[in-house]
Amino acid sequence: MKYLIILGDGMADEPLEVLGGKTPLQVAHKPEMDWLATHGNSGLLDTVPEGFSPGSEIANLSILGYSLPEVFEGRGSLEAASMGVPIGDGEMAMRCNLITIEDGIIKNHSAGQIPTAEADILVRFLQKELGGEDFSFFTGVSYRHLLKVRGGNKHIVCTPPHDVVETPFRGHLIIPESPDGEDTARRLNELIFKSMEILPSHPINQARARAGKDIASSIWPWSPGYRPRMQPLSARFPRIRSGSVISAVDLIKGIGVYAGLDPIEVEGATGLYDTNYEGKAQAAIDALKRQDFVFLHVEASDEAGHDGDPALKIRTIEYLNDRIVRPVLAAVSGWDEEVSVALLPDHPTPCAIRTHTASPVPFTIYRTGAESADAVTAFDEFSARAGVYGELKASGFMDLFVGKEQ
Repeated sequence: MKYLIILGDGMADEPLEVLGGKTPLQVAHKPEMDWLATHGNSGLLDTVPEGFSPGSEIANLSILGYSLPEVFEGRGSLEAASMGVPIGDGEMAMRCNLITIEDGIIKNHSAGQIPTAEADILVRFLQKELGGEDFSFFTGVSYRHLLKVRGGNKHIVCTPPHDVVETPFRGHLIIPESPDGEDTARRLNELIFKSMEILPSHPINQARARAGKDIASSIWPWSPGYRPRMQPLSARFPRIRSGSVISAVDLIKGIGVYAGLDPIEVEGATGLYDTNYEGKAQAAIDALKRQDFVFLHVEASDEAGHDGDPALKIRTIEYLNDRIVRPVLAAVSGWDEEVSVALLPDHPTPCAIRTHTASPVPFTIYRTGAESADAVTAFDEFSARAGVYGELKASGFMDLFVGKEQ
């Protein structure tokens, strides 16, 4: 048996008045996704354990069966693994966004979806001007970068910038969670203000401003943690002897690295609606021929949700259907070996509020040659409620999909 997870990040949503009281998943034309739901079995998945925020790091770790209290050490340390940046003793890693602040208000969390080539120049500039013994900046993808803090204490409260768009930034500066975190919070807030002094005048930002684009006017560090300790999936699920992860996002690739999966780089994978869908689909098909398990992640719908753009979100769902699900199904349907395909989001990213929620998400599991046990005929948030699996905690998803740990 081969196992493939196709995950549309943030694909789930809430009913929207502009869509006639339907969700983007309900409105989108997605015959292959609906075919999977018709011939597979469906349910709802609670991907965010109690006490955790609905971040992609939380939801994807949960889907892969990890106990968050045991393994979670922040988003930054996971992304560092993907980037090949070691986290040593006495070091703390953080996600470091480039964001746009105008008149004291967080305009967006992504510096206008700044391209990686421009962001890399700015991150190198930050390292030259603000880096050194205490702080180190590393380039990621687009607006998503890494900050290492020597001697940092993770007992601080940081706000993800995508959660507080269109609000004053000063109300979301870093605060200590305990006295141990006071010095770290102070140092990081000083770093934010220093970045705001030097970034706007950089030639990259001046050129963006002349072109009418949002500038990267500040850094925004968040999600702190140390080096995590995670067992590979192969140690927990004997049927997974080998596997790969395919994503444009360092966070997901980093989770895959710690889970013992081989990261596959796909040329033209961007994390946005213009990503190389066909390349990702072919990479998944090729990997599945030689390995047992593939985790295929597509970020585009999440970004459309953060942008509050229902029309774009519908388009990203249809792209996922037409350019990934369709060719994958066409390929595996002719294989002699059985294949299990799971289709799901990690969390909702409702366009109306432009951030993640912890609501359960729809999921479908289809196995070639197996009969459906429920009457679900569409893949969406409401049809899945009638599925045979009911509502499941994410901690049990891999047991259901791959088989019980032995």
